[in-house]
Amino acid sequence: MEKSTEKKQKGSKMKFIIGGLIIVVIVGIVIFMMGGNTQSTDNAQLDANIIPVRTSITGYVKEVLFEDNQEVKKGQLLVTIDDVEYKAKVAQAEAALENAKANLGAMKSNAMASNQSASAAMFSTETTQETINSAKAKLNKAKEDNKRTKNMFAAKAATQAELDNSDAELEVAQATYDSALKQLKVSQSQSAGVKSQALGQVSMISLAEAMIRQREAELKLAQTQLDYATIEAPCDGIVSKRSIEVGQYVSTGQSVCSAIDNTSLWVSANFKETQLENMRIGQPVEIKIDAYPHIKLSGKLNSFVGATGAKFSLLPPDNATGNFVKIVQRVPVKITIDHLTKEELKILFPGLSAYVSVKVK
Repeated sequence: MEKSTEKKQKGSKMKFIIGGLIIVVIVGIVIFMMGGNTQSTDNAQLDANIIPVRTSITGYVKEVLFEDNQEVKKGQLLVTIDDVEYKAKVAQAEAALENAKANLGAMKSNAMASNQSASAAMFSTETTQETINSAKAKLNKAKEDNKRTKNMFAAKAATQAELDNSDAELEVAQATYDSALKQLKVSQSQSAGVKSQALGQVSMISLAEAMIRQREAELKLAQTQLDYATIEAPCDGIVSKRSIEVGQYVSTGQSVCSAIDNTSLWVSANFKETQLENMRIGQPVEIKIDAYPHIKLSGKLNSFVGATGAKFSLLPPDNATGNFVKIVQRVPVKITIDHLTKEELKILFPGLSAYVSVKVK
């Protein structure tokens, strides 16, 4: 009886051991098969755009309207710089622009007057030409009359007085004609001078218009510098690392703070190169945050950085020098998050460690 009882106990133990081994084998197979369907890493963290906020002009800080680690909205006023000098520059530029516009008006008036003078000179030249034609006709008539009078005087049909009068009329007609020719030359010379002056005035108009464009550009630059006297938040988010105080003299490009756009978070994960074979853009991803284990997020594989992390280091490794030791490389991958609630946005921020699992099959 005792022997049979011992045999039964040994048989039960064997069955238990065998059953346990079968369960272990089945679990191992399931884990192996599931592991082939996903690729995961804990070398990941939340990421976001961190925008350095800097000054664009020099001057004394007038107001600082934010506290360190304060939540802000895009366009919210953060800092004002003393703008008295820049307002004066704007006023100066506006005055210069008005002066340039007045000069343009004067140039146009002068050009109009010059054109009118050129037209008048042209009419004067035409009138002088008509005077020449009239004087020439009178001269021809005087020559014919003088010729007839001489013939009549030779035939004793005209007196000496009539011949003298005819000679005098011919001389007057000749003098009038010569004077008209000289007047035409003077008129043509004056007309050419007035035309040149008119062309010069037109060129001055182009110069005045160019000066207006220059003054407008100077005014725009002055206005832009005045606008830079107020510094606004570049995005919705949190401003941190405040490095400016009221009364401080700041230079162009000096740091004010950093703006973290926590409204648009993503995950930067670094996968081993041996994990990339079946990974593709658009594959679903499960995300867990170390700081908040109860939060489970989903996302999609957005893009591969395009180079291993080592290539972005300050001193990239050069495998052509020294002894070579093969090291498995890490490839940065960007993973977008499908949806974040307002509560999650308040507690999540860049730099938090994460665990990601990409479903590759």
